[in-house]
Amino acid sequence: MSFTGKTVIITGSSNGIGRSAALLFAQDGANVTITGRNAERLEETRQLILESGVSESHLNSVVADVTTSDGQDLLVKSTLDKFGKIHILVNNAGATIPDTTGATGTDQTIDVYHKNLKLNLQAVIEMTKKVKPYLMETQGEIVNVSSIAAGPQAQSDVLYYGIAKAALDQYTRSTAIDLIQQGIRVNSVSPGVVHTGFTDALGMPDEASKKFFDYLEAHKECIPSRVVGTPEDIANIILFLADRELSSYIIGETIVADGGSTLVKGSQATDLRTILGL
Repeated sequence: MSFTGKTVIITGSSNGIGRSAALLFAQDGANVTITGRNAERLEETRQLILESGVSESHLNSVVADVTTSDGQDLLVKSTLDKFGKIHILVNNAGATIPDTTGATGTDQTIDVYHKNLKLNLQAVIEMTKKVKPYLMETQGEIVNVSSIAAGPQAQSDVLYYGIAKAALDQYTRSTAIDLIQQGIRVNSVSPGVVHTGFTDALGMPDEASKKFFDYLEAHKECIPSRVVGTPEDIANIILFLADRELSSYIIGETIVADGGSTLVKGSQATDLRTILGL
């Protein structure tokens, strides 16, 4: 069990990718701090981990808002109080925050811009600063969770989310060079379409979400592999990047996991025989 004796903080672990990462880390021997704003969903994560055979002594569950200073401080303090050290920080909390008026693109309000930046970028910056001293002691790891929305393809409907994730990718690269001088590795994973709660955040009912995912899987110009990813697909990459035994020479990189979506060009998405009239 490669993470035995290691302590991990995973933000946004009440659902989706964060929940799957928390389960895998715990099953691999780590002490895990799970956190989210929704107490009911966070309890579901806690129970899932306990039912897998992990001892309560290896689990720290904290209801907190990672976008607030008090929430960040509570995460760090409660982790140190229970486990004594911090070895790994997974900055997973993030979401597309839509405009409640239904506006998209440049019609979205500046308030929506600020909310997207605060959750998807600023919270990562603040958590990194607050955990840095403890990761210096343990020669630890940071894994950020970005998105293929960072580009280079345009994201006109959710441009503020795309801006935030693009900035996060640059933050990953820059902090990686800065912090490796103190022995801390920083890397990132950039998921494509994954079966998580992001469609709920966008206000899609279950039936609409199913149609959305079914359509993407059916069209190779959307996902060439024709498979929507699972939270476990991304969680496995997070664990790989957090394991210095396996990924020690990877510094400041973003691993894209999207079923080939970002590699598709128009010529690849269309049948050549149809273009040529054959």
